[in-house]
Amino acid sequence: MADVTEVLGLSADEVTDVLTTVTLAPSVHNTQPWRFRLAHDRIELHADQARRLPATDPDDREMRLSCGAALFNLRLALRDHRIRPLVTLVPGAEAPGALATVRRGGHRDLDDETRQLIKAIPTRRSNRKPFRDVPVPLEHRHALVRAAERERSWLHVVTDRNERARLQGLVAKAQRIQASAPDVRAELTDWTGPRTGDGIPPASGGVRPAPQDEWAMRDFQAAERPPGKDYESDPLVVVLCSFYNGPLAELQAGQALQRVLLTATTLGLSASFMSQAIEVRPVRDELRRALGGTLEPQTVLRIGFGSPVPASPRRTVRKLLLEPIRTA
Repeated sequence: MADVTEVLGLSADEVTDVLTTVTLAPSVHNTQPWRFRLAHDRIELHADQARRLPATDPDDREMRLSCGAALFNLRLALRDHRIRPLVTLVPGAEAPGALATVRRGGHRDLDDETRQLIKAIPTRRSNRKPFRDVPVPLEHRHALVRAAERERSWLHVVTDRNERARLQGLVAKAQRIQASAPDVRAELTDWTGPRTGDGIPPASGGVRPAPQDEWAMRDFQAAERPPGKDYESDPLVVVLCSFYNGPLAELQAGQALQRVLLTATTLGLSASFMSQAIEVRPVRDELRRALGGTLEPQTVLRIGFGSPVPASPRRTVRKLLLEPIRTA
């Protein structure tokens, strides 16, 4: 197991604090599919292939999306130390196997917006519980769209009634396909329930799905819902999209995803994922066509005003470190 070392002018303790912040990013089933290699001049971000979900995420799209979200946290954590991060996506031969490298690009003071996003990192949660039946204000919606645009992505807000019904149908269709697939069900079961450092514990699983739910929700084996605690009738539903396809786009969209989620947190909003329609390839193709055929849907979010939920477990920093490359 590798040790935390000094890097980018930060002490070992400061690097530990930075990487602890990085681990608070969202990931499908809370798999936390990221690892890091420390060098004197950079931090490398790698995908943890041992945490693939070959049935749920056969193309590793969501793995790269999750790593992109972690990368955004890394950028913010370095900014908190007044470091301007220089990011190279898919760096190739200079960092074999890495999804990204981050170097020091000089000094940069914090602005108010960045300070608020940093403050939101430890309080952001994937909230799978029912939200209050309170509409999300228009100015909040605009802020979320701007957040995605800042990371060169697009947040499609579903407002048209017919479009909403179509998306509901696509999510439900994907849910039925996945529910009938034993390997997908096995992965969900494996990452649900009591685990150490990862997965979806019962306290974070929301409530059990019920026939009256308008949107198809995953069953994380949470507690049965109390009487009258149904899901909200009209959540804000958005589709985060990239402008092109491929690993680079997924890493970019992952950074946009985390900026959107942290912006939502600063506005007092909660969010959860309805990713089934992205994970099932034929349904994702239908969704792409429904969006006009020029955008690549990367994930679907349900957003609203929720109640407090506990944090999901996280792996320790030392378990995430790759051994440094030894040079002759």
